[in-house]
Amino acid sequence: MTDSSVREFKMPDVGEGLTEAEILKWYVQPGDTVTDGQVVCEVETAKAAVELPIPYDGVVRELHFPEGTTVDVGTSIIAVAVGGGAAAAEPVQEAVADTPATAEAEEPKPQGRQPVLVGYGVSTSATRRRPRKGAQAPAAGQEASAAVQAEMNGQGPAAPAAPAAPAAPAAPVGGERPLAKPPVRKLAKDLGVDLATVVPSGPDGIITREDVHAAVSAAAEPAPQAPRPETPAPAPAATATAPASYDTTRETRIPVKGVRKATAAAMVRSAFTAPHVTEFVTVDVTRTMKLVEELKQDKEYTGLRVNPLLLIAKALLVAIKRNPDINAFWDEAAQEIVVKHYVNLGIAAATPRGLIVPNIKDAHAQTLPQLAGSLGELVSTAREGKTSPGAMQDGTVTITNVGVFGVDTGTPILNPGESAILAVGAIKLQPWVHKGKVKPRQVTTLALSFDHRLVDGELGSKVLADVAAVLEQPKRLISWA
Repeated sequence: MTDSSVREFKMPDVGEGLTEAEILKWYVQPGDTVTDGQVVCEVETAKAAVELPIPYDGVVRELHFPEGTTVDVGTSIIAVAVGGGAAAAEPVQEAVADTPATAEAEEPKPQGRQPVLVGYGVSTSATRRRPRKGAQAPAAGQEASAAVQAEMNGQGPAAPAAPAAPAAPAAPVGGERPLAKPPVRKLAKDLGVDLATVVPSGPDGIITREDVHAAVSAAAEPAPQAPRPETPAPAPAATATAPASYDTTRETRIPVKGVRKATAAAMVRSAFTAPHVTEFVTVDVTRTMKLVEELKQDKEYTGLRVNPLLLIAKALLVAIKRNPDINAFWDEAAQEIVVKHYVNLGIAAATPRGLIVPNIKDAHAQTLPQLAGSLGELVSTAREGKTSPGAMQDGTVTITNVGVFGVDTGTPILNPGESAILAVGAIKLQPWVHKGKVKPRQVTTLALSFDHRLVDGELGSKVLADVAAVLEQPKRLISWA
């Protein structure tokens, strides 16, 4: 009777189409009372760390996954016993507690599963699936399920002759179509694993990634028995037990996931899609450094973050205003160059979870004090790991400040979807010819990388030269702005 009042909270899609998230921290434990809107855990997606609020009142019944577990979107992560709402909760609970038989009607992923993966409400799609299940003859339903499963595992109609033997283990599981999320089905297809032969370990009989890998290992071990039992065995063992097969005193293995995994994929995609060109200029920024010190004493900037990056950002915004074609991106699908009439200024930030690039929306319309406030908020939020996915989307140009690490300059890789990125080197006292004499001056090197498909050498050079000119003579902020 109490099961009817248990609500299952599923991992929502918190990042516009992301398929999984890692549970970083639980803020509640079984037996705790929760209220609608209370944050119950923090998860990390490929874009950011996000806190998840529970959408109803009740008492925590069970946490389905421990901290550090990567969970597919749409998978239940916490069960909550709600009070006084058993009748209302019943339809949702039925959808959560679907048996493997229900999965036969669930296969059309574009219709049935998509609503489950986005947001919290699943009752509508669940009630639509049940009539189809009841109306379908069991034998016909199983045959259709088997046919669809064969296709999803990369097998044609003639292929069943080979997997006839492995198909036998499916019977003990119940003879029904196995439950698995789309990413797991793709993994099984890539590895050549028939999901009907996999023993599920996930909640409600769902097959997980670990189950697929376990099936690969189990299938690989007996296969080489007759010809050569010893030679092939080490290969699957090394894959399945990688963490235990190396000297932990000499090596450390760090799983690639979350923000770091997404950043790596984005950088590879950018580097091998956009033809990068990088230009450099070394500039005397002594006057800019003096202006920074003056602004720190200005009452209007009290409590605001005033540093060289503030004036560098403003200099880039002025250069973009003078050369608007740099603020664009190449739309490969439409074969168009899209010029943006606004600037969402990205600032690359190194965090414990990896490199992220949040951006200041409509930075072009902000005054210098407003820009200082936005920069301060952006940096503080990034350091706390609280940057939202929305803050990292729709950037137009980016600044990366490698100078804070004492580096003179670099050749930055474009943020995907952008056409230019400015790298700022360390500002150092160097001998410089000033007014005909060699004097110690504050000098830095700027590097501008741009997409050569839409930014030619002339345009890129003009933008970089304008940034340098503003930093050399900050009064141009008045005359050029």
